[in-house]
Amino acid sequence: MHFKYLALASLVILYSLMFIGGYLQASGQGLSCPKWPLCPSGILPSAEYLTEWIHRFIAATTGVLIVATAIGSWKVTGSNTKIRITGTLAGILAVSQIALGAIVIDTQLHAVIVAIHNGVGILLFAMTLLTTLFAFRLARSPTIQTKV
Repeated sequence: MHFKYLALASLVILYSLMFIGGYLQASGQGLSCPKWPLCPSGILPSAEYLTEWIHRFIAATTGVLIVATAIGSWKVTGSNTKIRITGTLAGILAVSQIALGAIVIDTQLHAVIVAIHNGVGILLFAMTLLTTLFAFRLARSPTIQTKV
């Protein structure tokens, strides 16, 4: 069953994204790349935009993985209401986070928008964690295991 590994990969990359985002915020580099979605140097960043570019690249990858996990939560054999709810909420929150990230840049790091972005990030992490835990519980379910 590969769904549990997709959910786990989503969780790990999301944690990495949050770590890098925290670093950007703490180091004052939040507006080092003042345009969204690309930096002024284009698709490949110059040295001054590298950290912000990495954050945006990982955010895009995370978004794809979490939306794939959300879709998978509905398609996996034996899924229940809990995993569908947490997976769907994670997918919705991931798309919301990407939009909020763009708004954060457009509003030049307005404190309220940054706080909302951070709060939604915590909710996203919680839903992704729950989806992963439910996925590993599904994998142990006797109705899903293959007969040897």
